[in-house]
Amino acid sequence: MNIGEIARKAKVSRSTVSYVLSGKRPVSDEVRARVERVIEESGYRPSATARALAEGTTRTFGLVIPPMGPHLSVDQLQFVGSVAEAAADHEHDILLSPSGRDEVFDRLLGERRVDGVIVMETLLHDARVSRLLQESLPFVTIGRTGSEAAHAWVDLDYAGLVATAVRRLAELGHRRIALVNRPQALLDQEYGPAFRAQDAFGKTVAEFGLTGHSVCCADDAAAGEVCVRRLVAEVPGLTALVSINERSLAGVVHGLQDGGYRLPHDFSVVAVTSQTNAQGIVPAVAGADVPTEEMGRSAVEALLATVNDPAGEPVQVLLRPELIERATLAAAPHIQN
Repeated sequence: MNIGEIARKAKVSRSTVSYVLSGKRPVSDEVRARVERVIEESGYRPSATARALAEGTTRTFGLVIPPMGPHLSVDQLQFVGSVAEAAADHEHDILLSPSGRDEVFDRLLGERRVDGVIVMETLLHDARVSRLLQESLPFVTIGRTGSEAAHAWVDLDYAGLVATAVRRLAELGHRRIALVNRPQALLDQEYGPAFRAQDAFGKTVAEFGLTGHSVCCADDAAAGEVCVRRLVAEVPGLTALVSINERSLAGVVHGLQDGGYRLPHDFSVVAVTSQTNAQGIVPAVAGADVPTEEMGRSAVEALLATVNDPAGEPVQVLLRPELIERATLAAAPHIQN
C-alpha cells in the first residue's frame, strides 16, 4: 500500500493524501475523514523518509557521546539507552556521534543530518557548545556550561548531592572525610560534575568544621584501590568518603576491605552512581542513584521543545535524587564504640 493506492481508493489526488498526512494545507472534513478511513482500513504507515522530507525535517537527533575513555560507563550506556527509548516514543531516531573526532562533528553539523543535538559530558567552557550556538542548531547539554543561560540543559545537582552526603556524614559524627573525584585531567578541563563536586565538598567541610581531603582518581577499579589506600595512609583518622567516580567505586570498596576495614562499622562510603552499580557491590553502597532514565527523557523533551519553538525560553532541568542509606553508611566508629 502506498500514497497512490490510498488516493485511488479514497477517490482523491495523491497531493490531497499528502496534505492529510502532513497537515501542510487545509482539507475539508469530509475528504479528510474519507482518506483517514482508507488509511486505517489498509493499515498504511507512511515511509519515515518520505514523511521527514514532507515535513522538512530528518526526524533524527544527534547524541554526541564523549571521548572520555576506551568505552562508555554503565551510567553513560544507560543514558544512551534512555535517550533512544524516549526519542522512539516521539517517532525520532538517534544518530550517535563521537565528539572526539572533529571531522565527524563538523559533518554532523555542516550536512544538517539531524534536527537537533544532545551533548553529553559538558565542560564549563565547551567548544562544542560554542560551535552549536554559532550554527543556530537546536541543542541540549547534559550538564551546565558557562553559557548555560543561552541554551537548554539537563543536569544532576552534583554540588547539592555532595553537600548532602557530607552533611549526613557530619550528623553521624564523622570528622575526617575524603572526596574521590574524577581524573585530574577532567578537573583541569573544568568538567562540570568534577568542578562542582570539588567546590561543594570544600565549602561543606568548612561549614561543619570538618577535615576534608580530596583526591582525583583514574576511571577504573585498580585506580580506586590505589587511591583509597593512599587516602587512609595520608589522612590519619579518616572514617568516611564521598565518591562521584563510578568506575573506581568497586576498587575503592575492595581496597578498604582488603585493608581490614569493616564497612560500615569502621568506615562509611557514600557515592553518586547508578543504582545498578551501587547495588552490584558488596555491601551495597549508600548514596544518590543517578536517574538516567529521567535524564534521558528530559533531554529529549527539552530538545523537542527547542526544535518546535527555537525562540522560546530554553528548558532547563536540575535533578537532585534523594540520599539512600544502604549498607555502607553508619555512625563514626568512635560513636559506635
